[in-house]
Amino acid sequence: MQISKKELLQKANAASKDTLMETLNIEIVDFTEDTLTARMPVTPKVHQPDGVLHGGATAALAESVGSFASHIFTNTDEFFVRGLEITANHLKSVKEGYVYAKASFLHRGRTTQLLDIRVIDGEDNLVSICRLSTITLPKKK
Repeated sequence: MQISKKELLQKANAASKDTLMETLNIEIVDFTEDTLTARMPVTPKVHQPDGVLHGGATAALAESVGSFASHIFTNTDEFFVRGLEITANHLKSVKEGYVYAKASFLHRGRTTQLLDIRVIDGEDNLVSICRLSTITLPKKK
């Protein structure tokens, strides 16, 4: 029995219950063989004091979608994934609406992965460019 894309997205989002992803209302909205896309609403909850999207919230979105991408493309019965480093270049301010983060693999090794994460607003304007490196480690038996 093959699971539908809709069912996979529901399962992925259910895994975020009681996490930072739920706190920030981050939702996985799409995936392909090589990418994962999530969105986050831009509300006062994720603003900095002057009323625009906080860079830390953007970085949390990017790390969430990138780590989740590494996680779902890994055999989690035998391995776990951890983030190693994230960088973020913030290019545009956003006051409201949604931002979308699309994680694409630049390198998908057995031990380390490198992801490019592009954050855009609802009008396809580039908001931030992020890079995330993750590591896959064997679970102790």
